[in-house]
Amino acid sequence: MIRFLVAFIGLSSTAIADPMFENRSDALPEHTYAGGWDHFVGGGVAVFDCNADTLPDVFVAGGTNPAKLIRNDGEFAFTDMPVPELTGVTGAYPLDMDADGLMDLFVLRVGPNVVLKGGTDCTFTNATAAFGIPQTDQWTTAFTAWWEGDRPTLAIGNYVDQTDPEGPFEACDSNAILRPIPEGYEAETLTPGFCPLSMLAAKDARGRPTLRISNDRHYYVKGGYEQMWDIADQRFLGAEDGWQNVALWGMGIASRDLNGDQRDEVMLTSMGDQLLQLAQSDGTYQAAPYAIGTYAQRPHIGDDGRPSTGWHAEFGDVDNDGLADLFIAKGNVDQMPGMATRDPNNLLIQKDDGTFVEMANSAGIATTDRSRGAALADFDQDGLLDLIVTNRRAPLELYRNVTNNTGHWLRVKLEQSGGNPDAIGAVVSFETDMGAQSQQVVVGGGHAGGQALPLHFGLGDSDGVTLVVTWPDGFETRHQTDDVNQTVVIRR
Repeated sequence: MIRFLVAFIGLSSTAIADPMFENRSDALPEHTYAGGWDHFVGGGVAVFDCNADTLPDVFVAGGTNPAKLIRNDGEFAFTDMPVPELTGVTGAYPLDMDADGLMDLFVLRVGPNVVLKGGTDCTFTNATAAFGIPQTDQWTTAFTAWWEGDRPTLAIGNYVDQTDPEGPFEACDSNAILRPIPEGYEAETLTPGFCPLSMLAAKDARGRPTLRISNDRHYYVKGGYEQMWDIADQRFLGAEDGWQNVALWGMGIASRDLNGDQRDEVMLTSMGDQLLQLAQSDGTYQAAPYAIGTYAQRPHIGDDGRPSTGWHAEFGDVDNDGLADLFIAKGNVDQMPGMATRDPNNLLIQKDDGTFVEMANSAGIATTDRSRGAALADFDQDGLLDLIVTNRRAPLELYRNVTNNTGHWLRVKLEQSGGNPDAIGAVVSFETDMGAQSQQVVVGGGHAGGQALPLHFGLGDSDGVTLVVTWPDGFETRHQTDDVNQTVVIRR
């Protein structure tokens, strides 16, 4: 593990200023994620472009309030847009389900889930029946998707079975895999279920497409653990695969290659320790050493010494120095007395030696509402990742990244023909004098929300790269890019 840390030394030479954000929350329409115990969790945000103007738009869960669609009009001006009214929404994920070039939304609910079909100019219609999505009255809190053919396979994570008279403890519901059939989708039960709050389909440390499920120990109590399900073999990994069971209060998943070896490290948020798992060359994972600085187990401001509660986690290079940083949304479930009640969000900035340093307070984003979902996205297209955060029983927050003297950057958008037009499952990688980077194109992860935007890379001093794209079927192409600070569209 020490080798993992020192491997980063010398990757970045740009003299980057400390990150700084300005609060632009007043630009957003008023919105709050609200509700009782079935909305203690959730509160996700989906970020995507719904009108082809390259500006990231937002769909945000409302709990007992209606979910909201917010159009980005540029220069941090936003408009509240009409959308089919949906309550009971815990989160949503954008994906193009019918390959028509328009983003759809899979909406997670306490109750039957919904597919909103995207139209032009940020219009949406309820197309759940048209897509043939099986309807159940379950409490959905996790989602991911992958392509095995022309239409996506969907994984649905269901939380506590509210109909169980012996619940809620040890009453975790079953999960489901929705597979495309000519008439729509057919549900396959995926058990055991241990109360998932995040799912992610991605290549694991073995290089195989795998469904990772992060589960909440608060309700499975005993006998449960984090799960990995091999997509091709359709089986859970066990000790024979080198998989070591980990039990935690799993809330969110973030995945990113942190040392350029094209194996993603995985961040798992929880109550107390936030667990970073380091991908090993033998296909297994090891817990990061405490000295790496990512455990973020207690509030970093104030005098509350009780443990933190982590929710959405997301890697992103906020200063474009070529090193991925980490945002974690924090907040008490509601009034849990054993956990911190004023629990500031984290902004962990990666340093040249691979360690992370807390900078949320100095950056101006260490708010202490009960945060849930979030997204790092460049809302004004200036090359810097901004931040949106949803809160339970408190308004949405929006922050503009105004960091000075940042490095170069590049956005990469992949396109291909067929049923998977956004090349979900592809990997983009490159190597410069400052080191190697790679990112996977995925749907899922986070906490109850994700994004469908071009991949963002910070480049530091580098002013050109040769991009290597490994497409979902394994075919590899190379693309020389001499102009930086732009979006590169690569079409297969």
